[in-house]
Amino acid sequence: MTIKKMRKRLFGTNGVRGIVGKEVTPELALRIGEALGIMRPGRIAVGRDTRTSGSMLASAIKAGLLATGCDVLDCGTLPAPALQYTVKNHCDGGAMITASHNPPEYNGVKIIESDGTEMGDEDTIRLEGLLSNQPLLIKPWDQVGTEIAAPHLIDEYIHSVTCQFAGKPGEGMTVVVDPGSGAACQTTPAILQALGCRVITINGIMDGTFPGRLPEPSAEGLKELGALVVASNAVFGVAHDGDADRAVFIDEKGSFVEENQEFALIAQHSCRNVKGIIVTPVSTSQVAEMIAETAGCTIHYTPVGSIYVARTMRELIETGRHVIVGGEGNGGLIFPKHQFCRDGGMTASTMVSLLATTHKSLSSLVGQLPHRYMIKEKISTTHGSYLIEQLNKKYAKESIDRTDGLKIRRQNTWVLIRASGTEPILRIIVDADESTAGLTLFQEIKKVVSEILKMLP
Repeated sequence: MTIKKMRKRLFGTNGVRGIVGKEVTPELALRIGEALGIMRPGRIAVGRDTRTSGSMLASAIKAGLLATGCDVLDCGTLPAPALQYTVKNHCDGGAMITASHNPPEYNGVKIIESDGTEMGDEDTIRLEGLLSNQPLLIKPWDQVGTEIAAPHLIDEYIHSVTCQFAGKPGEGMTVVVDPGSGAACQTTPAILQALGCRVITINGIMDGTFPGRLPEPSAEGLKELGALVVASNAVFGVAHDGDADRAVFIDEKGSFVEENQEFALIAQHSCRNVKGIIVTPVSTSQVAEMIAETAGCTIHYTPVGSIYVARTMRELIETGRHVIVGGEGNGGLIFPKHQFCRDGGMTASTMVSLLATTHKSLSSLVGQLPHRYMIKEKISTTHGSYLIEQLNKKYAKESIDRTDGLKIRRQNTWVLIRASGTEPILRIIVDADESTAGLTLFQEIKKVVSEILKMLP
């Protein structure tokens, strides 16, 4: 069973995103609110991350919802997984104003279904169709919706995470948290303190200009976090993107833990006492598959995007299969016992539990993983689909996986070429058991892509 991607016009892998004032405007947000209100009448939760344009766009989307008769639960500024938890427990749908890891000038909208997952492709395409309809069914004055402020519901989310862990597994641990001036300022420090950790924060004041670092928690951008981890003798550092659905880690030596290694460690921890299925996209390193095999578990691959991972997990569970954990090799993990969405707060908490259980340092645990050599590169282009089409023809006789983009396997090495669902770029990912094979395949693919681009009119 594999969920297939459907081509959308405005919405990408994780919602609609763009530069504010150009691709993303109050008018677009208003129309999305109206369309969502028609599709999902009832109570709709609205939240936002810390971006400077968040209040403006939230006001617009709320206006659209209210005009179609929906009641709006305004949750204010909070992480995306906190809004998704709120929707799952209290609402008929939701809208999160965020551009996740994109730079400050970007913003966007994620649509949330009543089960807390992001809206699927088929319904998203239907929503896009409503955006072009004029006029939409606006209610008369005495039938418009009402708005309720509900910033307190963030506390319910914090409690829901801490309840997943018995006792105080973080006692004796010092952890450095870098929310990046994003929505996790309100949640991750409080969650880890509740688990018994001594918490030090950096970039812990909400600020939509992101003065300390960009929202993308990259190795380069987290050098100050690494230095603080070493200086404070912390067991690890954790950093989030703008809406805190992802978490990445710095080990006790100040080194960045590559996200595929992070995923493998948490999958290994999750498989320690129970056996079942790990769900992850085709872009995830083969180290996860190797860990699963050693632990007596299996891997189920999906298209790239948390929505496809989450919905596949739900469908597998509904058919009686035991799913242990899911997620992507970008720091976005999904814990089905809690909720079916990427959750940075849960990921940070699970790392505390992992270290408390193993009594080992994070660097030593990473060092024990099977070694894989990865190369990742982005190529700016608006011709992603055409490039994939041409590469499909050229490599038709190879061992190919077309779950998402084009994945070519050669013995213990593979390359994935796919067009981004959120930016006008082509992503190339190589995963190999040794550097020579990986670099050779990467250079080959990059040369072919360059030749195809040169032939474009």
